[in-house]
Amino acid sequence: MKRKLKAWTILAAGTAALASVAGCGSDDNDNGSASSAPPSTSSAGASSQGTSAEKPLDLSIMLPIFKTNYPKDDGPVTTEIEKRTNTNIHFQWVPNASYGDKFNITLASGKLPTIIMVGSPKEPSFVNAARSGAFWDLTDYLKDYKYLSQSNEVILNNSSIDGRNYGVYRSRALGRNGINYRKDWLEAVGLQPPKTIVDFYNMLKAFKEKDPDGNGKNDTYGMVLVKWTGGWASGFDTIKLWFGAPNKWGVADGKLVPEHETPEYLEALKFMKKLYDEKLINEDFAVFDSAKWNDPVVNNQAGVIVDVTDNAARLDDKIRAAMAQQGKDDPNAQYMDNMIGVEGDHGLRALPTSGFSGMLAIPKSTVKTEEELKRVLAFIDQLNDPEIQTLAGYGLEGKHYTLDGEAIVISKDTALLESEVEGLNQMVPYIGAVASRNVKQTPLREKTTQIQKEAEKYIVANPAEPFISTVYSQKGQQLDNIVNDARIKFIVGQTDEAGLKAAFETWKKSGGDDLVKEMNELYAAAGSK
Repeated sequence: MKRKLKAWTILAAGTAALASVAGCGSDDNDNGSASSAPPSTSSAGASSQGTSAEKPLDLSIMLPIFKTNYPKDDGPVTTEIEKRTNTNIHFQWVPNASYGDKFNITLASGKLPTIIMVGSPKEPSFVNAARSGAFWDLTDYLKDYKYLSQSNEVILNNSSIDGRNYGVYRSRALGRNGINYRKDWLEAVGLQPPKTIVDFYNMLKAFKEKDPDGNGKNDTYGMVLVKWTGGWASGFDTIKLWFGAPNKWGVADGKLVPEHETPEYLEALKFMKKLYDEKLINEDFAVFDSAKWNDPVVNNQAGVIVDVTDNAARLDDKIRAAMAQQGKDDPNAQYMDNMIGVEGDHGLRALPTSGFSGMLAIPKSTVKTEEELKRVLAFIDQLNDPEIQTLAGYGLEGKHYTLDGEAIVISKDTALLESEVEGLNQMVPYIGAVASRNVKQTPLREKTTQIQKEAEKYIVANPAEPFISTVYSQKGQQLDNIVNDARIKFIVGQTDEAGLKAAFETWKKSGGDDLVKEMNELYAAAGSK
């Protein structure tokens, strides 16, 4: 490790202006709440528009999708992007909830696309593949491209393997995570926005018991959770911090300690079990697909999602569209609101991103020559072009959106957007430029920009973020599954505290002890440099 852990403090400052594009449980159709660094005026290297003299570049791209519908290869927005980049694109869409499994299956098959989104560069399967030379090392190429040359050095470090970059990171705001809740419901039950964990619990309880939608039926609950756990924005991984648990790794007596071995982690699990036992969260969360994460909130079933705060504006748009179809929309109403989090005994604590959400990697088995590589990188670089960002995020003017001055007004035809637009921005890195046009900055979107910046003051960093562990590369998936399965079983009552601790002992014997030892060696070595 040549870079110090001090990188985290630099990242907090260096990513304050990164684009607030969506990930995890959201639709990724709103990248207008914050801006990244202005684009360079120079046009370096091979990032110029593809020339008409060149044959179009054939590309296959594997990406996650958060909907059951998705843009087709011959769709109008895809076609326009192809025209501007001189490419023929084939998408391999994979449901987000099963993306990790599909990634590993695809990797093992050897039949890889031209570009593949890697959910985490620390995933054991990817680390081993990168080290064995299966993917192009892009470290020395990025400087040659107009937008990619503006990559943030600290995010490059966080997404690196052994100090080398085997993909183009997808930029994300550092302080994105928080609480999204039905503002109209909160007003209906006569409560103020929660400030403490107790307030948060009382909000969920009121959303279940006090008929917040006013239909006279007992058909609502507090918070919707999905089966995606262990991710950088999954509900539990945000909530555990409120209780003082660390972010994956904590530091005690100068040594790294796994989060699940802390008493605060157990306290958070007991809170989640209480929510489950009282039916304040959906009973099927362990199998609930993240592609449907928004649906219960939009459909008046649940009132809260703990996820990226920029999702509040998208949820508000969807509720407004649903109300409009029923002839009930109030143009002056705000249906959703958001906040950084609630305070426990340890004050306000927020779950940070790493400054990126996955990265775009290029397999050597598919892209065989350096000449081909440079054309693929030129395409990825062009995706950062402001006009292409607008295309990928919002579609075509007059078809998928209209303009109110210079502000985008998104079509209320959700089926059209899902089938032709939503998901395309999963391939955009959002490096070095912002979209040429963005959605109108409503009060909620302006608030989101503000709280995401403010959240950087409260983030709980993972002190082991930059480290690559050999043990984790070999056994990480198995070790993560032991902990994730145990905590789900504890929450739903399939095991008790003794069973939970027995699972954690299994974790130790299955390689956990070796992982802790190695991580502490890396931690000590980094601290001495």
